Amino acid sequence: MATPISAVNDDPGAAAREVRTNLRTRQLLSAAARLMERDGSHAVSMQALADEASVSVGLIYRYFGNKQDLLLAVIVEVLDAFGTKAPAAVDAAGNDPVERVAAAFAAFCEVIDEHRHAAVLSYRESKTLGEEGRTRIKDLELTTSQPLRDTVQAAIDAGRFVPVDVDLFAYNLLLLAHAWALKHWYFERSLDFPSYVRKQTAVALGAVVAPEYRSQYAHLLDLD
Repeated sequence: MATPISAVNDDPGAAAREVRTNLRTRQLLSAAARLMERDGSHAVSMQALADEASVSVGLIYRYFGNKQDLLLAVIVEVLDAFGTKAPAAVDAAGNDPVERVAAAFAAFCEVIDEHRHAAVLSYRESKTLGEEGRTRIKDLELTTSQPLRDTVQAAIDAGRFVPVDVDLFAYNLLLLAHAWALKHWYFERSLDFPSYVRKQTAVALGAVVAPEYRSQYAHLLDLD
């Protein structure tokens, strides 16, 4: 459990411990994502994880009760990153609804790029979680994808997008973001990450930007 913010502010030692805890947790989650993606969660022992992360098995159990807790934490970390980065990117994009959609999509892609192993793992292994864990993931996915749906709806309401099914289009964008991890072996042969985001943005928005606004968004539609 994280140290209360007030305690951290009042106690430099508590702040240092909080930083160490966060760093150690990320270290363990990163190691778990790599191993579980490669070998499958059932084949990964706590000892193998300890070796990968260069820590003791006992230390792992200080942070996670069991392997299922660890798997859930790996997946939740990606969703939490969505929940942090996407709203910040949308706010930074300004008021233009189409720019906000593009910024939200780019933010989702960036999270996937930073957590490629965990993203693949979430597809392969989430079914092995208990019902409570799966429900938590579904709820978080709905919550963290809401900014994307909101931006798409705003672009439609402003007349910048042709009318489309908001949920369908938003989830198509999410799937395009995830594809960078799921098919990275293929895309990396010809595209670096910025090119992938730019071209996928152009493909997706090209289908929905209203004809009278296409020249305004030429930079997003790769028409420059």
